[in-house]
Amino acid sequence: MNLLILYSGMCSSALRIRQKKTKALTKHETQGKEMTEKIGEKLTADEVLSGVDLKGKRFLVTGASSGIGLETSRSLVARGASVVGAVRDLAKAERAMASVTDAAMRAGGSLELIELDLASLLSVRACADALLADGRPFDAIMANAGIMATPFGRTADGFELQFGTNHLGHFALVTWIEPLLLDNGRLVVLSSQAHRVADVDLNDPNFEQQAYDPFVAYGRSKTANALFAVEFDRRHRDRGVRAASVMPGNSLTDLPRHFSQEDLQGLFETVANARAEAGLPPPVLKEIPQAAATSVWAAVVANPAAIGGRYLEDCAIAPINDTANPFADGARTYLVDAEKARQLWLQSEHLVNAATHALDD
Repeated sequence: MNLLILYSGMCSSALRIRQKKTKALTKHETQGKEMTEKIGEKLTADEVLSGVDLKGKRFLVTGASSGIGLETSRSLVARGASVVGAVRDLAKAERAMASVTDAAMRAGGSLELIELDLASLLSVRACADALLADGRPFDAIMANAGIMATPFGRTADGFELQFGTNHLGHFALVTWIEPLLLDNGRLVVLSSQAHRVADVDLNDPNFEQQAYDPFVAYGRSKTANALFAVEFDRRHRDRGVRAASVMPGNSLTDLPRHFSQEDLQGLFETVANARAEAGLPPPVLKEIPQAAATSVWAAVVANPAAIGGRYLEDCAIAPINDTANPFADGARTYLVDAEKARQLWLQSEHLVNAATHALDD
């Protein structure tokens, strides 16, 4: 479930949409509306990969044991791919991924599991070391795992929980195993429409100097995910590696586990009303196979040169949309800011290096 569904019922008055119904749509709003009407919004992962043979291809998927990660893994192995699923609980994942194992057996694909807790750099480093020791390369890395709108907490290394898990954990893992990513390979990082809520805060990424807001923290972490893809793409495109970020779409996974079903339904209705008042089409609640479609499209089907460094929605490149509406489609400009992406990379590198050095002391 995307943050904006949840955030609507709790946002401040400054974020409320006050556009009149009679106001004409701006160019970007029109582009956003047209995009939501494209067929890509309804495609499933299986439909995206229809007719594609992935035998001999190898993928790493984080958060592979539930929700979008589970469906992503299943759709890949069902085309003969080999998938390494990075999961927090190996025993639980083995039970949850029985359908993936069955699909792999039928199609000649394979599934392996490896332990990974993104909230612990000790775990991230152990995972990276194991993959590097194994030495087998990947055609694509899919940074899918994440947490959302959690109560305030810190990772094992002292980072704000959402920034540390969603961004820094993936940053560390991917940069450490980057040599395993084949030339012309791809990195797919799951971002969110929630990036529209908040840009990254390079001065106070861990909420040490300001009051914590779970929704702002989530939005910042999702902006960081996208900026990571921007800078990774710049650094590695010379060898044909391209990176993109993905908005999978609103879907009922276990991501919003801190909220009741009644709260989710009420908040979804609030968002629908807010979009209607702004002249936007109603929000779409995707089935999980549809929510996995843009991820596999980016990793396998899309033109790599076209999507490199971009933010994707509904199996397409999302337009830039800087309207104040936090419930609109498209990407805010700061999501693809190359200089900010460079600064975030340097800061992330410093934070991760300091934390890992502390582990060795």
